Amino acid sequence: MPRQVDHEGRRRLIAEAVCRLADESGLEGVTLRDVAARAQVSMGAVQRCFRTKDEMLVFALGYVGERIGERVRARLVRSPAQSAATALGHAATEISLLREEHRAEARVWLAFVAQAAVSAPLAGMLKVNYASLQESFTQLMAEAADDAGRSGALDPQREARALLALADGLTTHVLIGHLTPHQAQDVLHAHLDGLWTHSG
Repeated sequence: MPRQVDHEGRRRLIAEAVCRLADESGLEGVTLRDVAARAQVSMGAVQRCFRTKDEMLVFALGYVGERIGERVRARLVRSPAQSAATALGHAATEISLLREEHRAEARVWLAFVAQAAVSAPLAGMLKVNYASLQESFTQLMAEAADDAGRSGALDPQREARALLALADGLTTHVLIGHLTPHQAQDVLHAHLDGLWTHSG
């Protein structure tokens, strides 16, 4: 059992090293040697944990997604939502990674998204992450629409997809300096408020 715990700890240490490299210069040129040096472990240690670079990157992406997901859940527990609409706002704000303290995480996330465009294993992991988020958002969207008396006027799944796409877009716009975090928050909240107040 101790060996198993050590193995999992080593995998997480390597995932952290991948994330630091992704934050600094993206993932395109990252090698197992770079990761071993950054994690301060041998190449053999990396290869015992991961058979291929793709396997290592998929694990690291899962690690990032897990961290963001844990923060979303912690935020909802820390300030219990008064309504489904409030819960949806909290969750969308967290996954948008708009705050200054999440800037490095946003760079890492976008580095993985860019790499996933040319990596089927990473794309597969991202699709699983997005499907899980979409399911949660769809449920909250349906509850919030019901609370607002708009259950017949909104398609919860379509609106959940739109909200996920908006959150990702805002992450990018803040990261490149097109929008300030405050402006992005304003866009996000105006979009959500509009869902519950539009006629028809």
